[in-house]
Amino acid sequence: MQSVTLNNGVQMPQEGFGVYQIHDAATCQQAVLSALEAGYRSIDTAQAYGNEAAVGAALQQSSVDRHDIFLTSKIWLSNYGYEAAKASIDESLKKLQTDYLDLMLLHQPYCDVYGAYRALEEAYDAGKIRAIGVSNFYPDRLVDLALNARIVPAVNQVETHVFDQQVAATQVMAKYGVQIEAWAPLAEGAHDLFTQPVLTRIGRAHQKTAAQVALRYLLQRGVVIIPKSTHADRIAENLAIWDFTLSPTELDQIRALDTGKSVFLDHRDPATVEEFVGPRQANNHY
Repeated sequence: MQSVTLNNGVQMPQEGFGVYQIHDAATCQQAVLSALEAGYRSIDTAQAYGNEAAVGAALQQSSVDRHDIFLTSKIWLSNYGYEAAKASIDESLKKLQTDYLDLMLLHQPYCDVYGAYRALEEAYDAGKIRAIGVSNFYPDRLVDLALNARIVPAVNQVETHVFDQQVAATQVMAKYGVQIEAWAPLAEGAHDLFTQPVLTRIGRAHQKTAAQVALRYLLQRGVVIIPKSTHADRIAENLAIWDFTLSPTELDQIRALDTGKSVFLDHRDPATVEEFVGPRQANNHY
């Protein structure tokens, strides 16, 4: 397992395990245990996922030492603003049964971003968080924060997969030293990813699945990935992508699959903002 070096020197595994949409506590706990047993050493959760406690229980049950695990969570909009975010960080630590997080992100680019980010900066200074960052920040919002915050975000977690490769956004992140991290690296199977002809053909040449090829492509672009599954065999399969390399020709063929468009939602669409900000619900949104 390779790691990337964040802009503050912290090492982050390039592949981790995500728990988005694993609502049942027992299922989530078992999935995390299966991931750790398979060899994952990075776990990604969020306040809005409603499963921080289940992740914390799994970490307590696992024989893997906490210091060998890179743990990420995210602050939801209902906890934005300095005081609310500050309190929510402590609540996340309590649910996760740990005295520090390796990475904590602002989940969305709306509401009192600066108040919430200031709480992250203070938690970072206090040693409660080893690195701080954001999620779903399009280039304009990311640059605005990077130029105005005291600490430049270490990570920006955005929708990234073979159909929306975030090429231009990645260039902006690189300019500011921000590591790109992919949520939905398999596009949740959109556009028939698991049987997509180009990915399938390349996979046959390497004795790999289309999904493994799609994940490997992101790794070779320097993207951090957090695939999710509740099935032990698929969890292991998603990790078995470190023993082959895509050729320059294969990379070009996959690069051509990029549509430059989200397969889920546009964070700049006023309707999206209204959906997220209106009720500020701690729900299952990305």
